[in-house]
Amino acid sequence: MSLTKPFRDHSPRYERNARKMYKWFSPSPWIEILLFAFFASGCLAQVDTNSQQAESAKPQNQLAVNWLYGAYIPRGVTIEPLTAYQRYRLFVRQSFTTPGIYIKTAFFSLHDQVEDSPSGWNDDFVGFAERAGTRQTQFLLQNSFTSLGDGLTGWEPRYDRCNCDKFWARSRHAIARNFVTYDQSEKHLRPQLMPYVGSCGAASITVTWQPGDSSYLSKCYKSALTQIWVGSLTNLLGEFAPDITRKLKRRKGSTQLR
Repeated sequence: MSLTKPFRDHSPRYERNARKMYKWFSPSPWIEILLFAFFASGCLAQVDTNSQQAESAKPQNQLAVNWLYGAYIPRGVTIEPLTAYQRYRLFVRQSFTTPGIYIKTAFFSLHDQVEDSPSGWNDDFVGFAERAGTRQTQFLLQNSFTSLGDGLTGWEPRYDRCNCDKFWARSRHAIARNFVTYDQSEKHLRPQLMPYVGSCGAASITVTWQPGDSSYLSKCYKSALTQIWVGSLTNLLGEFAPDITRKLKRRKGSTQLR
């Protein structure tokens, strides 16, 4: 079933009007962000209780990886420098053994399918498979470049939850950590370059087999801009996820008591 060209069999005028309507109602980047946040918040209700109990039982866990927002340091836990083997384990978890990368691939692939991007691919199942395969490869390359860069420089790849209480302070911390990180001493701040370098490099590679005349620089630029809001939103989810899940569980418990 066609997702992006349902009016191709009608008259040119009818098709032009339909495309204008589609363009008018097509989601803007801000709507996409809100939809992603809504989807992610809903998914947080399904967080495994056993994983949260394991986090409480092992407060010194330095390799915690959540399927939604990636590697993180639990609140109140001192960050310890990672060994090379620990960095490798984090890369494997984030790239293969947790569903986060696959959910991200599905979300962006559906967006590409609706937007008919790239337009040289069909809007049927084959076209969706091509878009999904490209996105999966892109995110895997991005993780690889980011992990390699952080490993070579000794920079911190994990998100550390803020040891503060106020909402705005925690929000500022989450957004700021999308732009700065720690060096190997875990004390001095460094620019958070690797996720942007990784996203730029991955987009520049995957554009080589995509149809159309998209330039490497354009793909790199757009991917880096996407990293700004995706990285910030992911950190915000990582920061407030425990609060959201506690409220959802409390609400669920009160509903069951009724």
